[in-house]
Amino acid sequence: MKSFSSLALLSFVSVAVACVARALASTLSPTTAISREGLNVDWAPLLVAAKNGLLTRVDKGSETMMSLEPLAIHNLLEHDASFSRDDYRNGTGDNLHFNETIFTALANSNPGVDYYNTTSAARVMYERLQFSIATNPTLINTQRELTGRAGTGALWLAVMGNATTGVAPKNFVQIFFREERLPYLEGWKPSPSLIGIAQLGPIEQALIAGSNWTQSQHCEPVVTGPGSQVNTAA
Repeated sequence: MKSFSSLALLSFVSVAVACVARALASTLSPTTAISREGLNVDWAPLLVAAKNGLLTRVDKGSETMMSLEPLAIHNLLEHDASFSRDDYRNGTGDNLHFNETIFTALANSNPGVDYYNTTSAARVMYERLQFSIATNPTLINTQRELTGRAGTGALWLAVMGNATTGVAPKNFVQIFFREERLPYLEGWKPSPSLIGIAQLGPIEQALIAGSNWTQSQHCEPVVTGPGSQVNTAA
């Protein structure tokens, strides 16, 4: 079985785990040991959620070990028109491993400067989607996938760069994607302040606005927060 060990990928997964903690807190508290604030959280409920959710293995080792590979299950969290992976297509595409050809659209974007920003990232989102529309007859492109692509873009812009401006050095971003590691050796440092929804939201919205997105299908209702949902059902 393949597994990911890079701190880079794990750092992104930690964001997802934090979100899971908050979601479980809202759903289960006060009948469980999870606090509504997401603080002083018991590990046991989180491990149960992770084991039976996104990180589940199907072999005997799943009783004691978890893997990130199931995150590549098509259309769960994984989506078409990725910044760095091929589309799943009809099962013939490799949506798990880094693809340099796919990544070229991002790597070569924003020429003449040494950084990426929301404008350049949104343009890459548009280009990648147009490529998928032209080459992938099984493309899934609903508002849910748009939110996933924009959320991914917001994460790497904020984590690799400035979470307020959405500007990230090209070198840091390229190392993160190509080598799947955090570029400490090149001078990257973690954000001095917590990166959360308040920081990611404006970057995500800028990416959506700049990507000139047109949907291909409608999605089922997806709850994104209290009183908020993605629902483009016809």
